[in-house]
Amino acid sequence: MSKEAFFISEFSSKRIGDDGAVVGDFVYSKDLFCEGIHFKRSWMSLTQIAQKSMLVNISDAIAMNAKPTLALIGVVIPKSFSYEQLRELGVGFQKVAQIYGVEIIGGDTTAGEKLMISITIIAKRPSKVLYRSGAKLGDLVAYTGTLGKSHKELTRLMRGGTVGKDARFMKPDLKAQFIYKATKHLNAGMDISDGLSKDLSRLLKASGNLGLHVKRKMPKKTLCSGEEYEMLFTFDSRKKKAIERIAKQTRTKITIIGKVARKRYACHCKEHHF
Repeated sequence: MSKEAFFISEFSSKRIGDDGAVVGDFVYSKDLFCEGIHFKRSWMSLTQIAQKSMLVNISDAIAMNAKPTLALIGVVIPKSFSYEQLRELGVGFQKVAQIYGVEIIGGDTTAGEKLMISITIIAKRPSKVLYRSGAKLGDLVAYTGTLGKSHKELTRLMRGGTVGKDARFMKPDLKAQFIYKATKHLNAGMDISDGLSKDLSRLLKASGNLGLHVKRKMPKKTLCSGEEYEMLFTFDSRKKKAIERIAKQTRTKITIIGKVARKRYACHCKEHHF
């Protein structure tokens, strides 16, 4: 058991285990975005850092078919930061918040050695919540977009190179319109933050320890690339034409990778956390 899984197991709430927690009329989600773990300040401007931290949090709400409305932001601010640097962070948070109709209603700040951001997103509960646990035997399994770019870009950054301001690692492309239109046809879903293989293992476990009959073999760079924020989802094969029609309408590429089967699925990628 990973340290992450062990820590989560210490808490008993049945609402834990999805991209967000459904409570009453709302869906709550939170992600951390930490210097030295998720980014280096030499790679990104402060505005880019703030923008990405908002995007990866909003992604969790979208993954559950919920529309984000409110945000609470906690920031550990390095003591050396100037007022201009704080303004740059604020601009980044507000840019993304405005695009997705999110109101920033508060949070907290404290001083520290490294920049760390914690965001809580409050989203309106949809008529149909898209959970990880709904996959059924025989469902087709698919993902949106392309995978592998984020790992490639991160490798380039780690080696001292640079990437463009609109690179996947810098600015995830959330597939909100596809999910909002397609969810009525989907059985299960989640965003791909820790790599396709790792997140697929989570979805299949949540759906009753199911497995995957693989349609196409994929390279490790596709299976293990984290920070992608594409959508992983399952659906009844009879819904395939409807899904493809919505994908075309929203200009969303989808790739079917296999079928849910009665066997165990194991992730063979390196643990992203710890």
